[in-house]
Amino acid sequence: MPQSHLSLQVTQWVTDELALALDCDFGYDSDDPLAVSLDFATDGTRSVRWVFARSLLAEGMTARTGEGDVALWPVHGEGGDPDAFQVLLGGARRALVEIDAGPVAEWLADTCALVPPGTELDGVDWDALVAELTE
Repeated sequence: MPQSHLSLQVTQWVTDELALALDCDFGYDSDDPLAVSLDFATDGTRSVRWVFARSLLAEGMTARTGEGDVALWPVHGEGGDPDAFQVLLGGARRALVEIDAGPVAEWLADTCALVPPGTELDGVDWDALVAELTE
């Protein structure tokens, strides 16, 4: 099934004064049309992956949204429009990551061309799914 990927460098804010550059890969797969993944490169042998709703990412680029392990909000530049957004990833350890909104907005538009919002579940055979669950 169709997929879309974006690779870019993001900023992890360790403290208010200490920022680290990280490589981040955004992924979308139409086989899982409601979700996006963010893979952060680490100094270790494997990346750190976060998976959450595509709609949460889209909303968080323009307004504060999210509860629990993932929260997002825009960072407004001098022109008033958001030119970045921040993601707070929770759990046992927290990470605050700032991401350039421009490339992500273009990438999200590509994912919406693959599977338009509101049509993510159009191909689900609900009868077969219910039958499988009740067997």
